[in-house]
Formats: sequence, structure tokens, C-alpha cells
Amino acid sequence: MARHRRPLPAPAASLAHRAHRARRQVAAGLFGASALAATVLAVAVEPAAPPAPDRAPAGPVATTSDLAQVSEK
Repeated sequence: MARHRRPLPAPAASLAHRAHRARRQVAAGLFGASALAATVLAVAVEPAAPPAPDRAPAGPVATTSDLAQVSEK
């Protein structure tokens, strides 16, 4: 038996499909780049202000005593 090929898509449909795929790839690349930039900034930038005194400290500071949080004025 002879093998049948799939019919070729219309040129306009093929172009539209490639453009749609390119837009999705660009969007995915921008999303990944922005997530990476946000991660780097979150690690590299120090907060502008100390933690609020009415909140429990988070991270390694949480294991210290409350006396370490008192300011020396």
C-alpha cells in the first residue's frame, strides 16, 4: 500500500503559527529573566529599614534573646 502524507498547511496558517510560537518563547524568556532578576535582587539588596519592633524576628535572628533587640539610646 502507498503511504499518504499529511497535507501541507496553508502558508498564512504556518506563518501565524510560527509568530504565535515566537511570541510565547519571548514571553517565557522574559518571565524567566524577571524571576532570576528578582531572586538576585532579593539576595543582594539589604532592607532599607530594620524589622518592625512589634513583629517576631525571622531567620537566624529569631534564636537570639529579646535583649539583643533593645537599642542603646
